[in-house]
Amino acid sequence: MRLLLVEDDDSMARALRLALERRGFEVDHCGNGTDALQRLRFTPPDLTLLDLTIPGMDGLAVLQKARAQGVTAPILVLTARGAVGDRIQGLNAGADDYLAKPFDLDELEARVRALLRRSHGETEAALQCGPLRLERDSGAFYLGDQILEVTPREQALLKALMAKPGHAFPKERLFRLVFPMESAIQFEAIEVVAYRLRKKLAGSGVSLITLRGLGYLLKADNNGR
Repeated sequence: MRLLLVEDDDSMARALRLALERRGFEVDHCGNGTDALQRLRFTPPDLTLLDLTIPGMDGLAVLQKARAQGVTAPILVLTARGAVGDRIQGLNAGADDYLAKPFDLDELEARVRALLRRSHGETEAALQCGPLRLERDSGAFYLGDQILEVTPREQALLKALMAKPGHAFPKERLFRLVFPMESAIQFEAIEVVAYRLRKKLAGSGVSLITLRGLGYLLKADNNGR
């Protein structure tokens, strides 16, 4: 799959390009909006990673013009603008997804592959851990047939852990996923989110386990398989 990376920070672009190529993608790069729009129109990639703050033509203008000119390939916005209003503005302009900097490379890869699958007409399978299920198309969590009510931060933590049940995720990585762009939040806040989520899962057949020095993992109990 061929990706177009639109990023004016050369060091960031080099690092992202190398990381994505190591994960099996072919990556083209450009550093300004005018060039990006031309490439989207005449040599459309399978997916575009678009920074909003770029010279020549900002990312929102690129999005709007590309969609108006018939570009249908998925566009994932990567930006330091993490406010909810900025995310809504990007999505309304035509973005398929939005990831605020700094981000986790595993999450970026997962979102890219999900958008590529969706663009090729493939449906998203549910993630499962014992009786706990995440319907990825709707984003809803279920315990059996009942919806599990979770806050946005609990949702972010649970979604990360469900990607690999039984696999330990470091607290530092989970903190970045649950509290992106929130430098004023204390690191210990991830423990509060995990504690509340553990209480909601109590007795369900799924356990959120703390591994000292390693982080957290999600595991189906024997009676929850």
